[in-house]
Amino acid sequence: MAGPLTGFRIIDMTSQISGPLATMILADQGAEVIKVENPSIGDHTRTAAEQRNGMSASFVNNNRNKTSIAVDMKADGAVDVVLHLCRDADVFIQNFRPGVTDRMGVGEAAVRAVAPGIVYVSISGFGHEGPLSHKPVFDPLVQALSGLTSVQAGSDEARPRLVRTIVPDKLTGITASQAITAALLARERTGKGQHVHLSMLDSIVAFLWSSDMNSSTFVGDEPATEPAQSEIDLIYETADGYITVAAMTDKQWYGLTEALERLEWRDDPRFSTPAGRQKNVNDRLNMTQEVLRTRASAEWLERLEKADVPCVPVLTRREMIHHPQVEANGLVIETEHPVAGPLRQARAAASFSETPVDLPRPAPVLGEQTDEILAAAGYTTAEIEGLKASGVVSGGLAAAAE
Repeated sequence: MAGPLTGFRIIDMTSQISGPLATMILADQGAEVIKVENPSIGDHTRTAAEQRNGMSASFVNNNRNKTSIAVDMKADGAVDVVLHLCRDADVFIQNFRPGVTDRMGVGEAAVRAVAPGIVYVSISGFGHEGPLSHKPVFDPLVQALSGLTSVQAGSDEARPRLVRTIVPDKLTGITASQAITAALLARERTGKGQHVHLSMLDSIVAFLWSSDMNSSTFVGDEPATEPAQSEIDLIYETADGYITVAAMTDKQWYGLTEALERLEWRDDPRFSTPAGRQKNVNDRLNMTQEVLRTRASAEWLERLEKADVPCVPVLTRREMIHHPQVEANGLVIETEHPVAGPLRQARAAASFSETPVDLPRPAPVLGEQTDEILAAAGYTTAEIEGLKASGVVSGGLAAAAE
C-alpha cells in the first residue's frame, strides 16, 4: 500500500462510524490498520442493512484498506495478544465508553507499558469527564445537545430539526484522523507519544463555531434568543425541477437581477447592500423563487452562468454519481470485493503528488487476516493454532473462505 502514511501501524479497536472512518482515512493514506474485532459479530456495522453475501455497505464503506483479527477479549490470554500487537504499533485507537478499556486491560497505562511512544486515542460521545460522560451516545443525541438541531431549524423559536446525515459521527472521524496525524508529527519531532482525547460533542461544537455561533461570540452582547434565519432554503423550484443559486456579493446580485430580468430590484432599498439583503432575506428569497418557477432548470442555469452567478442543479444521489464534474474528478471508483462483488465507492478525497495511493483493498471479512497478523507479530503456527483452540482468536484464511 503506497501513500504518505506508509510505514505507520495502527491498532484499531473502534466500531460503528466515527472510529472506523478515522482509521479508514489513515489507511487510505497508506497506514497499516489492524482492526481488532469481537469474534461473535465483529464491528456492529457488519449487521447493518443493505447487504450482499454477508457484507454490509456500511461496513465496506468505512473499513477498506484494513486487516481484521478476531479476538475474544473475555478469554484468558486475549489481552496479551492485543498488547503484543501494540509493541510495534504507532497508534492505538478505541471508542468504548470512558473506563471500559481500563477494565478490559488495554487502557493507556497498559498499552504504554509495552509501547512507550505510542499515540493512544480515545473517542467518546460526550467527553471523558462530566455528568454525561458515561451515557450511551448516538448521533441524534449529539445533534440535540450541541445545538445543531437548532441551527438546522433556523431559529430558537422554530421546531428543532435533525440533519439527515450522521454529521457528529462522520465529522468526529475526520477530526480524529487529523488529530492523529498531528500527534504523529509531534512524535517525529519530540520522540514522545501522547493521549489524544476527543468526543463527538467536542467535534460538533468546534465545527459550529466557525459560522453558526457568531451571536454568542461577543461576551455580554448575546441576544436573548437566536435571530431567525431565512424561512426557506436556497433550493429553488423551477418549472421542471430544482436548482440552487447563491448571490452573495454585489456583483453576483446584479448578475442575478439581470438573469431574472428584474433590474428594478437593484433600486429597492431593502436590497441595496449586502447587510440589507441579509436582513430582508425572506423577501429576497421568496421574490427570487416566484421568478424561477416560470422557466425550466436548464434555461435558468444557462442564463445564470452567463451572468456569472453561482448556481448548479439539485441532484439526487444517483444523479450525482454520473455528473460530469464528479466524473472529471474521478471521484467515484469501482472495485471488486472477493465476497460482496463489484463495489462503487468514493475515492479518498485528498490526492498526493509525491506519494500517490494505490486502488483500495477491500474491507476484510471478520477475522480474515488473523493468521497473517499473528504470524507477522512473531507467533508460530503452533502458537496460533493453540490460541484458536482455546478460543482466544478465531478466523484466518480458512475460516474466511467458508
